[in-house]
Parts: sequence; C-alpha cells; structure tokens
Amino acid sequence: MKLEIVTPEKKVYSDDVDQVSIPTPNGEITILPNHLPLITQVKPGELKVKKQDKTTYLVTGNGFVEITGKNVSVMTDLAEWDDEIDEKAVEEAKRRAQEALKQRHTLTNEQFAQTSAALEKALASLKVKRRHRKL
Repeated sequence: MKLEIVTPEKKVYSDDVDQVSIPTPNGEITILPNHLPLITQVKPGELKVKKQDKTTYLVTGNGFVEITGKNVSVMTDLAEWDDEIDEKAVEEAKRRAQEALKQRHTLTNEQFAQTSAALEKALASLKVKRRHRKL
C-alpha cells in the first residue's frame, strides 16, 4: 500500500509499505493493505513504518490520517525521523513549555492550548528519540 506523510512544510515520506502503525486518541492503530476506509485523528507519538524486514520510526504531531484500501495519507503538523530529532533542542522546548504552564493564570486559553500542545509534542519527541537511540 502507498503511504504518504505530509506536513505544512514538506512531503516527509512517499513510498509503498507493508504496514504502518499510527498513534490516535483511542490508541495505536496498525494499518495493513486493504484496511477498511477510515478517517481519524493523529496525536503526538510514535509512527512506525514497516517495509520488507525493516522498521523505521517517526515522531508525529497532531493531524489526521485518511485510509483507503490502497493508500494511507497522514497530514500532521510534525513528522520527524527518530535520527533527526535534536534531543537538546527538544529538552529546551519542553522546559520552556513547562515553565510557561506554571504561569497558567497569565496565559489566555489559546496560549494555554498552544503551550500544552508544544509540551505534548516535545514529550513525544523525547520518547521516540530515547527509545530508538543508537548506542
């Protein structure tokens, strides 16, 4: 089946794959060829791509996935390969978000939502990076 992963900035991936696992609000779903059609949300977490005997990993942000029998299209605000994640930069983003959230009373609802989303993405990035760190 054809997998495409796009962000507002670029097409991150486009290739035929055997299987893909995607984080959703209701848990991880695994898509195999001829999956029933489905449109659902994608949440920050680990996206796994299996092609032949190789599995690769990305961190994903918020978005949507559309699944047809032969195509999987992931549209997300973050998609980064595990080996591209800058752990120090993500740690700093996490720290800034946590500090901002401590000042909740000074944030508007929109700022609170944006900061919470930034923290969720940072935590997902760190989890994926640390799980697949090359030793």
